[in-house]
Amino acid sequence: MSADLNPIEKAKYVSARRAVDYVEDGMRVGLGTGSTAAWMVRCLAEMVRNDGLNITGVATSTRTAELATSLGIKVVDLNEAKWLDVTIDGADEFDDNLTLIKGGGGALLQEKIVATASDKMVVITDPTKHVKMLGAFPLPVEVIPFGWQTTQSLIEKALVDLDVDGRNITLRLNQDAPFRTDEGNLILDLHLERLEDAQRVSHVLNQIPGVVENGLFINLCDVVIVGAADGSAIVRDINNGTVTNEQVAVNESDSIFTDVGG
Repeated sequence: MSADLNPIEKAKYVSARRAVDYVEDGMRVGLGTGSTAAWMVRCLAEMVRNDGLNITGVATSTRTAELATSLGIKVVDLNEAKWLDVTIDGADEFDDNLTLIKGGGGALLQEKIVATASDKMVVITDPTKHVKMLGAFPLPVEVIPFGWQTTQSLIEKALVDLDVDGRNITLRLNQDAPFRTDEGNLILDLHLERLEDAQRVSHVLNQIPGVVENGLFINLCDVVIVGAADGSAIVRDINNGTVTNEQVAVNESDSIFTDVGG
C-alpha cells in the first residue's frame, strides 16, 4: 500500500481490496461511482491484468465507465447484461440495518437501478460513514429540470409531516451552474439532520411529481465492508447476521497506485 495515502484513503483501499473477493471469473459486476468505488475498479483491473480474471462490468456513471474501460475492464450496458451477479459500490452513510444514503457523487439513479438488478450488493466504506441515525449527510433527490422549483416546494410541504429534524433544501451546483446528472436531471439536497423512518421518507418523496428518485437505499445492501488504515476490515453481512473482524491481504504492487488521482 502506498505510504503517500492519508488514513481515509488507506481505509477506502482496504475495503475495496476485501470487496473484490466476492468477484469470481465469468461474473457480471456492477461498478459503483465515487472515490471508494474507484479503488475497487482499480483492484478489479489489476486482477484482470495480472490474474486473467474474466468479468463484464456495468458502470453506474459515465466517469466509472471511462475509468474501467481505460484500465482494461470490459464494460457493457445494463440492457446487454440484463442481470448482475454482484454490485460493489460506496455509500455516504449507512446504519446498523444497512440502510444507505447514496448520491453524493450524483449517480444515485443509475446506482439504484444497477443495485436492484443484482443478486448481491456489497458496499465499501471507511469508518466515518457508519451512523446510528441517518440524516447528517444531505439526502440527494434527483428531479427533472421542468418545474424543479415547484417540485422543491412540494418536497418542502411533504417534509412538514415527516419525522425529520431539518427541512432546508439546496440545489446542487457544479461551480456556478446547476449540477446535471448523466440523465440531464438536477439534484436537490435535503438537509434533514435526522431521518427516523427511511421507508416512509422514501415512499413520500417518490410520490411527488417531478421527483425521479431519492438516495435512500433500503433492503438493497447485503454486505458492508468498513476498511481501516491498519489493513483491517469489519465485514457486516445482513443475510448471515454476522459481523467479523478481518485482516486484509494487501497487494504491495505499485501498479494500482498509478494515476490514482482520476
